Amino acid sequence: MALRFSLIFLFSLFLTTSLLLSVNGNINGGEDDDILIRQVVGDDDDHLLNADHHFTIFKRRFGKTYASDEEHHYRFSVFKANLRRAMRHQKLDPSAVHGVTQFSDLTPAEFRRNFLGVNRRLRLPSDANKAPILPTEDLPSGFDWRDHGAVTSVKNQGSCGSCWSFSTTGALEGATYLSTGKLVSLSEQQLVDCDHECDPEEKDSCDAGCNGGLMNSAFEYTLKAGGLMREEDYPYTGTDRGTCKFDNTKVAAKVANFSVVSLDEEQIAANLVKNGPLAVAINAVFMQTYVGGVSCPYICSKKLDHGVLLVGYGTGFSPIRMKEKPYWIIKNSWGEKWGENGYYKICRGRNVCGVDSMVSTVSAVSTSSH
Repeated sequence: MALRFSLIFLFSLFLTTSLLLSVNGNINGGEDDDILIRQVVGDDDDHLLNADHHFTIFKRRFGKTYASDEEHHYRFSVFKANLRRAMRHQKLDPSAVHGVTQFSDLTPAEFRRNFLGVNRRLRLPSDANKAPILPTEDLPSGFDWRDHGAVTSVKNQGSCGSCWSFSTTGALEGATYLSTGKLVSLSEQQLVDCDHECDPEEKDSCDAGCNGGLMNSAFEYTLKAGGLMREEDYPYTGTDRGTCKFDNTKVAAKVANFSVVSLDEEQIAANLVKNGPLAVAINAVFMQTYVGGVSCPYICSKKLDHGVLLVGYGTGFSPIRMKEKPYWIIKNSWGEKWGENGYYKICRGRNVCGVDSMVSTVSAVSTSSH
């Protein structure tokens, strides 16, 4: 028995090492960046002895500069705290790789304020339209809308809590592709500037630009406004200080209807395959340190704070659990340098981090501007 467990441990170690090498080669692409990942994959704090060196690499990789020596010293202290935090995340989420990201000089509070943005005060209205129950018997074992032309390139919301607008446009971009056969990048800035749709049950809780919003409220706004413009006609600025510049003669996509998908992973998969990418909300606490792999934390809050786009699902072998592990494929809005070229994998099966809790599907109508 002891020999069996020793062999299992060695095999797991080999597979984990293979995963780390794969992530290092495919995502970060350099010897220095290899160090960035390795420094948090361990059981002690030895990597903190070289924190100054790692901070130098971090600043160079992500183009970080600071206004004063005091700011530099403070950000270095936050960076070291995040190295320790990434180690904790690695232990809680061993099937993923956690390490240094572009957010490693931000406190958790700064990260939430500037890079998340699902308005926690908003909730799905009690009378929200429910998606019809779909058959699930013939679902493919894996599916990815990126392989079918329905997903635009990864975008970057910048330091603006506008994730909800990117989740909204991503879902409508996919729906418009299914409706018209053409993929067009839609304007998040229109939603940031023009969408002030309020929760019908909480009139003071409204979509609020860089201060958060809700995807279903944004679908409602788009339905009422008559549609969304193209990204190229209303480009993203990453600020909500501008005025609304919506031009209804340049509408590129219109919402026909939208609905909420039930809290059932088979139904979510069925709606994804039939209706296109889905707007979902998630708790993003593990995403600040995520580098790659399948995130499947043992403990994760289900308080939703980040809007993302569900584009597919698949399975992969988990060296930790020694079996195939199903996962969702999530398109994020933090640029291609984050995660797996801008994407996040999170395990399916038990509503991890609330990923199944707020899922919406939208359908589009064809417009003459296509």
